[in-house]
Amino acid sequence: GGLKSLIESIKEKDPDKISKNLSSSLETIAQLELLQVPGLPYLLPQQYQQYPRLTGRATIEFTIEKVDNSMFSVSTSSGTEKTATIKVVLDGYSAPLTAGNFAKLVIDGVYDGVKLNVTEQAIISDTERDGVGFSLPLEIMPSGGFEPLYRTTLNVQDGELPVLPLSVYGAVAMAHNPILEDHSAPSNFFLYLYEKRNAGLGGLSFDEGQFSVFG
Repeated sequence: GGLKSLIESIKEKDPDKISKNLSSSLETIAQLELLQVPGLPYLLPQQYQQYPRLTGRATIEFTIEKVDNSMFSVSTSSGTEKTATIKVVLDGYSAPLTAGNFAKLVIDGVYDGVKLNVTEQAIISDTERDGVGFSLPLEIMPSGGFEPLYRTTLNVQDGELPVLPLSVYGAVAMAHNPILEDHSAPSNFFLYLYEKRNAGLGGLSFDEGQFSVFG
């Protein structure tokens, strides 16, 4: 079971098994992390000590409304609502710097009134401007690793998988920095709209292991 079954299902290129084993593995990891002592079980690199960090988990909620004032279809007695809520669980165990920076941006009100652009594969924020947030290095916790990797991507074809996958509907990640390819954008984030039909071999996103996923 666990990660071993997940890796085997990826080798078998069975999207249904991958989805099932992925959910099971993430749940197991989450339970283990909550049993740990408070704080992180590893030390952050010295050069990143000055950045905000999240040493655990946090939940935030975004209230959104449509630009044209049309209604959302929801499962309530009325059937429609003017606003909808997006709940995001930040994972500071696997991405302490990225999650910490995002949490600070939320607290500072950076995302208040921000426009979200919807594409076929993602919901993308439109927040990039000078002086907002930190341009952090790519931060990816590999499965089986004890601490995140910085400024490096994973090679999924060689069996390298992240603890927080992009290949899940609703995964939250920072966009890439347009100038520094091994860094994330200071404040632009996206919610990935995973679709099996747009995935590569094994049901994994073509961009798996390339972004700082934090929720």
